[in-house]
Amino acid sequence: MIADAVQAQVPVGSPYDYRVGAGEKVAETDTRAALESGEWGFMHSFTTGSAVDGPGVRVVGWLTGCQFKCVFCHNPDTWKIVNGIPVAVSRAVEEVKRYRVGLTTMHGGLTLSGGEPLLQHRFVMNIFKGVREAKIHTTLETNGYLGARLTDEDLGSIDLIMLGLKAFTPDLHKRLTGVDNAPVHEFAGRLAARRKPVWVRYVVVPGWTDTVDEAGKMADFVASLGNVERVDVLPFHQMGRYKWERLNLDYKLNNVQPPAPELVERVCGQFRAAGLKTY
Repeated sequence: MIADAVQAQVPVGSPYDYRVGAGEKVAETDTRAALESGEWGFMHSFTTGSAVDGPGVRVVGWLTGCQFKCVFCHNPDTWKIVNGIPVAVSRAVEEVKRYRVGLTTMHGGLTLSGGEPLLQHRFVMNIFKGVREAKIHTTLETNGYLGARLTDEDLGSIDLIMLGLKAFTPDLHKRLTGVDNAPVHEFAGRLAARRKPVWVRYVVVPGWTDTVDEAGKMADFVASLGNVERVDVLPFHQMGRYKWERLNLDYKLNNVQPPAPELVERVCGQFRAAGLKTY
């Protein structure tokens, strides 16, 4: 089971210690085969009882691999697929089904997040299709860049999409993540056309995404979609800084302080002024 696989990797030390390099012994050809078939994949960790990753109380599977390199990322150890534990889709589905009664009672379900789960989209969809047979609610948390990988049938197996929108302005988005945001906006438009329920997540990073102009443009864009049920406005924090240090990565936000409550409230107000619910 997922929990067994995770626990088998735990030494005395921080959770960070046992996740880095957990899948390095898997041959590259096997990794490619897994991504192609989706019969197994790489998971960073597996948690229960989350109340912040979708409606109700949820089971959350954190997958590894991400093409974004967000300067404010608090889990850069998820960027590499090999920093995950190999898990068979059948075992993942079996583990989630163990919580079916509780998830139903607490109006929750399964959320797959990352990293960026759509780097392992076949694995993701195989899990979702398996748990939906047990009538378990499914949520995908994604940056949206690889949304074109999902077929219309795939979207039908996802009850809710939590879309992490990093920045509206293309130049700012590229400085924040390393990639262009055009595919993200295309995916958002596709979801809007299908009336697929979406929750947006927007991180307030002082000096980056907190300006009146940037937040205003993002609020207008999100409001124009027409299918966004809520916006989670999240304050930047420094809880992942030690991971950047351990990985010898250049952390550009080392001296950036979390935003003041007044700043977060001002950004929330801009989304509310556009007719959106904020949390």
